[in-house]
Amino acid sequence: MGDSSDFERFYSDVSLIFLYFLKFIFVFDSFSISISIFPLFWILQLSLLIHPDKNTDDRERAERAFDVVKKAIKMIEDPDELAKCRETYTEARARLAIIMSEKRRKQKKNGQGDKIPEDEPAAYNKALWVVVTKVFADREKKRKMLEDRANEEKRRVAEEMLAAAEKRKREEEFAKNYEESRDERRGTWRQFMAKKAKKEYEGKSLKGTAFKPPKIKLETSGK
Repeated sequence: MGDSSDFERFYSDVSLIFLYFLKFIFVFDSFSISISIFPLFWILQLSLLIHPDKNTDDRERAERAFDVVKKAIKMIEDPDELAKCRETYTEARARLAIIMSEKRRKQKKNGQGDKIPEDEPAAYNKALWVVVTKVFADREKKRKMLEDRANEEKRRVAEEMLAAAEKRKREEEFAKNYEESRDERRGTWRQFMAKKAKKEYEGKSLKGTAFKPPKIKLETSGK
């Protein structure tokens, strides 16, 4: 499979193309052309070329590339993925039409005529590839953002539900303990009141015992 740099370059290209952009090549300008026979055949041929069994001298990296191709094949066979690809391609063509129109307008304004490089098929296809790449990237970024937002919302709801469950559990335990200790609290209260009454009674008794009337002095004559 060549040296390390060759493989990494190949793997990078395969990853980008197959995971994000390869679906684009199935969507030709005319949808009357079969979008499954040739591309799928080409990918299957590629999968055979990079199959780990055919690259025993570099099996680990071959497996990495082969996994990418397998994932691409699954994408191709998924009608929903293919529908998304068509939408992306349509959006990319619309974007490019706007870009070309603006570019043509600026050239006219500068007196350079209305012909632009993208009027040539090769330049147009290259520009379209760039725009398709950007649309795929934008959609992937948006999908990831929505996915992260949904996951964050799920996490928040789960935390709130857990907090509510823990609060309910604490309240139930408190109510249970409160009910179970009712008799004990009543007994403690009766003991407290009994002790208080006893102290008050003893206090009154002590006050009565300790009272001593004042001594009366007898008057004596001065004789």
